[in-house]
Amino acid sequence: MAACDPRARPIAGFLGGSFFGGSFLGGSFLACLLLAAFLLAGLLACGPRGETQPGTGPEAGTSDRAIQNKGSDTLVNLALAWAEAYRRIRPDVTIAITGGGTGTGIAALINNTVDIANASRRMKESEIAQARANGIEPTERAVAVDALAVIVNPGNPVSQMTIGQLSDLFTGRITNWEGVGGRDAPVVLVSREINSGTHVYFLEEVIRGGDKENKSLFASQTLLMPSSVGITSEIGRNPNAIGYDGLGYVTEHEKVLAVARRDGDPYILPSVATATDGSYPLSRDLFMYTAGAPQGEIAAYLDWVVGGDGQDIVRKLGFVPLPN
Repeated sequence: MAACDPRARPIAGFLGGSFFGGSFLGGSFLACLLLAAFLLAGLLACGPRGETQPGTGPEAGTSDRAIQNKGSDTLVNLALAWAEAYRRIRPDVTIAITGGGTGTGIAALINNTVDIANASRRMKESEIAQARANGIEPTERAVAVDALAVIVNPGNPVSQMTIGQLSDLFTGRITNWEGVGGRDAPVVLVSREINSGTHVYFLEEVIRGGDKENKSLFASQTLLMPSSVGITSEIGRNPNAIGYDGLGYVTEHEKVLAVARRDGDPYILPSVATATDGSYPLSRDLFMYTAGAPQGEIAAYLDWVVGGDGQDIVRKLGFVPLPN
């Protein structure tokens, strides 16, 4: 009889009476205890004949496993909602979600320690080069659209700004709200931390105005927050603060500014409609990256994310679905 045959019960004789009946109470008692423990461990390790335990065999990774998904904090709530909904229709597939920022997710992809990297910006050329040096060809997939909202305290009288004015504020060229039509009060700048893809997007598209030759930086006095919660908290308590956040994270405790590309252009408020038609100047795609073309369960999951059910969740969470 095979050692892992489910019909085998090598410990039965001990428990049936001979062990407790006294025949093993001599000097070999300890040895018998050890033998019994060994045989019990063998039974627990054995599954049904011919089957491999989940996550241990050569097919591990195709089912009953966690797809590792890490990165953008802008995307993290969406990613969690997607994972929960997908689990209901595919209970054999788990998606493990971790935030930490776009930079963290991309670094994990470069190091081949994650299946999907979430990003609120495109990968930089230097990051793609690092990935290729490690034998990884990043594959990009847009999964949603976001309108980056510029936010102030509800008591702030300012209601609109050009991108140029925002650049002047966040670089420290303007330090008093009077410089943009507000009251006489110091400007308090609030930003996501440098590992955030949203931070990078704001730096490139607002502070530098989309000019690759522009090397302007955030003012040194800018408060760097590790999450959207930190930005919301500071804006809500400080009447002189200004920051930015993804549209899906804006709360009733914040006032959203209308933004114009330049003087003379219309001032547009961020919304699903203005992000979809491109009229809001700070609209951007949100991405998921994989190492090479996605395969198997990862490909099926990404197809679901960009399909009807996945995009319905995008809409419900206040983000913008992909254009049809």
